[in-house]
Amino acid sequence: MSTSATTEFVENERQKLLAEQGQVNEELTHLRELMQAEVDVEPDEGDSEIFEREKNAALIAVLERRLQDIESALKSIDKGEYGICTRCGNPIEVERLEVKPDATMCLRCQQEVERLSRRNRPQRQIDW
Repeated sequence: MSTSATTEFVENERQKLLAEQGQVNEELTHLRELMQAEVDVEPDEGDSEIFEREKNAALIAVLERRLQDIESALKSIDKGEYGICTRCGNPIEVERLEVKPDATMCLRCQQEVERLSRRNRPQRQIDW
């Protein structure tokens, strides 16, 4: 990839990230407003309202993590480090960045980290 193509690619990715950052912020604002609403627990419908609040709280946590990933990618663009694997230092595949602009690892390293993570998770035992 030529320098101008690389610069153009990175700028396109920046624009995608900024657009997604705006969408995530809007959704977070909406969910936080819903969470501010007072819960009126009625015996018949209280469970569904509590369930909705718990679901919204979980969505907020996911979106906050997504926002952190986006902001991290934008910082790496500003530093000139965008598209470099944080684990091995090799370039991240362009196709991967097109699908996941906030990727911090190349596909090989990401798969290795996930494989190691699965291996280190405690296995649940099923007692029959």
